[in-house]
Formats: sequence, structure tokens, C-alpha cells
Amino acid sequence: MPFTEAERRALLEVARQSIAHGLRTGTALPVRAADYPESLRVVRATFLTLELGGQLRGCIGSLAAHRPLVEDVAEHAFAAAFEDPRFPPVDAKESGRVDLHLSVLSPPAPMAVTDEADLLRQLRPGVDGLILGEGARRATFLPAVWEDLPDPREFVRHLKAKAGLGANYWSPRMKAERYTTESFGDRR
Repeated sequence: MPFTEAERRALLEVARQSIAHGLRTGTALPVRAADYPESLRVVRATFLTLELGGQLRGCIGSLAAHRPLVEDVAEHAFAAAFEDPRFPPVDAKESGRVDLHLSVLSPPAPMAVTDEADLLRQLRPGVDGLILGEGARRATFLPAVWEDLPDPREFVRHLKAKAGLGANYWSPRMKAERYTTESFGDRR
């Protein structure tokens, strides 16, 4: 069931407040899920992406749902702003200019694939997020990545590289899972 406009605004406001709280205190906004409507208390996994001037500025999330949605958003907003190891922490000047993009994930579903060609046939470009890996090497691309990598073969090659596997690597032990997202954001 899609989120209402009011629910979307509430989640994005929690994310903004968590970043502001992080600037003041160095910690994520403490959120009491019981203070929010039931639709925002469901246990869901999220990714929170920050962009500044159209460029990635931070992205943190989880594939496994393990806490109420509103709490997950607060934690991931803080982590995307201050703990993404690819970027320095967001500063006060940037905080008011970053665009927020929230992706709420469906539970991942295992895919039965016989080989890479079978995986490519089953993928739904622009719809599927994909988790791919073998053993401890595992990575994901959100459905939004299809905008930058619209060709399924390139999408999978880049995802394998992200997982630390060779772009041409495949084995019968390779595992694939797909998920969808409900994504929304704000622009500053």
C-alpha cells in the first residue's frame, strides 16, 4: 500500500530533524515509534540517500527490516549525513541544501536462476532492486540505479564488481534476490 502524502512528509521531516539533531548532538534523533501512526510503525527496511547539487552526498540503509519504519528513517538519515565512509560528515552549511531521497524496501525475494543469462531475462529494469552475491561477497543496487545503468548486462556487471566479484564472474553458487521500493524525496 503506497504511503499518503502526509506520511511521506512526516518521514522526510523525521529525516531532516535527525540530521539537524546530529549537527547539534552528534547522535541520531531519538524517536518513539508509539508517537506515530501505525503505518509509520511497521517494521520495514529503508535506504536514505543525500544529494547535494545533484551529486551523491551520502547513502546508508539496510536490506533487512529490524525496527519500526520511523526509527529506521531517523537512524539512516543520521548515518547517511555523518557516517558514510565515502564522504566527510555533512556540515551546517550543507545540511539545509541537501536533497533527501527515501527508499522503503519490500522484503527481498529469492530468484531461481540457472545462470547469468537466466538472471538477465528475469530482471525488470527500472523496477527491481537486486542483491547479488556468493558467500561473504554480497552487494545491492536500489531500483534507482537503473537510471544510471539502464542496460541489464551492465547493471549486473557493476553490481558484481561492487560485491568484489569479477565483472564476468558467475558460478552455480551465486545467489540473487530482488525487491522493489517505494521511493520519494524532497528538493531544496
